[in-house]
Amino acid sequence: MRKPVIAVDMDDTICHLVKRAIYHNNNDFPTHLLRYEDMIDWNTDHLRHPDSTQELFFGRPGLYEELELFDEHVVEEMEKLHNAYDVIIVTAASPKSVTEKWNWLQKHMPFIPAENFFTAKRKHLINFDLLIDDGPHNLLPAVQEGKKVLCIPHPWNLRAREEYAFPLMTSWKGAKERIDELLLMER
Repeated sequence: MRKPVIAVDMDDTICHLVKRAIYHNNNDFPTHLLRYEDMIDWNTDHLRHPDSTQELFFGRPGLYEELELFDEHVVEEMEKLHNAYDVIIVTAASPKSVTEKWNWLQKHMPFIPAENFFTAKRKHLINFDLLIDDGPHNLLPAVQEGKKVLCIPHPWNLRAREEYAFPLMTSWKGAKERIDELLLMER
């Protein structure tokens, strides 16, 4: 019998990208301080200093290897999921960040094999049963195709959460049990 496939995003789902990018931005551009709470949209160009390009904000060398875990439960819960399901990591990545993301994953979750690490911006094209992500542009197409989703809430997805009422996962604590329940409802 085929194991259900759980697709898990990386950035701001299992690790904190935006918070770390804000930290560097605020050190480099103290006249244009950013706050996590103000990141209410994917496009933050109007909030950042003109010299703080998208490439600089998200493309700083070494950024993806220094990200903090989402919470203290994420590694344990991801390992439980890995043991019970076919867990794949699906991350949108620029060519420059792929190696850093892989290195981060191997440092924190070495049980995820290379063949379960995918880079894709259009995640709904990948075959999975459940997607865990923070991006409405990933969650909505998955829901429209009849797939299960769990949304990691952040300021930038608040409007979409209000409009579409995605199921939320605010912490990785108890994630395995929650996912078991979600997938059992499908059978």
